[in-house]
Amino acid sequence: RKIYLSIGVCFCLLLPFLQAQDYKIYDSSQQKEIALEDLINSSAEAQVLFFGERHDDGIAHALQDQIYARLLEKHGTVTLSLEMFETDGQLILDEYLAGYISESKMTNDARAWDNYDDAYRPLVERAKEKGQTVIAANAPRRYVSMVSAKGVAALEKLPKSSKAYLPPLPIFTDDKGYYQRFQEIMGGAGHGSMNDNFFHAQCLWDASMGYRIFKHWKKHKKERIFHLNGSFHTDFQQGTITQLRRWNKKIKIQNISCLPAEDFDAPNWSNYAAQGDYIILTKPK
Repeated sequence: RKIYLSIGVCFCLLLPFLQAQDYKIYDSSQQKEIALEDLINSSAEAQVLFFGERHDDGIAHALQDQIYARLLEKHGTVTLSLEMFETDGQLILDEYLAGYISESKMTNDARAWDNYDDAYRPLVERAKEKGQTVIAANAPRRYVSMVSAKGVAALEKLPKSSKAYLPPLPIFTDDKGYYQRFQEIMGGAGHGSMNDNFFHAQCLWDASMGYRIFKHWKKHKKERIFHLNGSFHTDFQQGTITQLRRWNKKIKIQNISCLPAEDFDAPNWSNYAAQGDYIILTKPK
């Protein structure tokens, strides 16, 4: 998934100049614009706070770091969970956070995304400085590729040592609303073994992230979890959120959907309202 290269503006240059006029935050329940401080205060009601991003949105990345910093100030302990690291890299990530290995070894051996330095490094470094846990939440890409090529049943044939990196099998794939949305972005290809395999690979990503969040929450119920993923995974309370709720229906979730908006100056609110509990529109490049 190392395809997210065009940040446009380097994070290190963007962050110091991030200003309120670069984004607008909306509370979907009230359908009105709110301040960043209102969003932070609302986190008191959540156990898991999802931030759905577009991976090449530099303003979103800068804002994520601001939000994470403010959450730490407010709550003291906030676990960072990332789609951008895979479960078989958890030990490597832990070794780096504990100071045992260098950053270059971590990013190489844990297969950090190509835009890691610009987009996610500030949050990981903040977690490291504050002694926070970072969850490598995504399924290893070799297993995702396996599902895309051979179907979801292929996972069952893996040895027990391999399955340790996966959510419990079989994974849930019967989400009709999510499947329909997936078909739309795939151009309406319709049913078929290969096309369904792609959707089931998507479900593996979601199930992995949902399960890793659940496992951590189950052991640390008083902690808050701030999870970053591509917005498709969590828009409309689907995907990863659906998978998480299959493990615990009562867990308190808040969902942010953040996206660049061509109608930023005069947004058509009806285009965005249902995507998340909070909608953040960013100025397009």
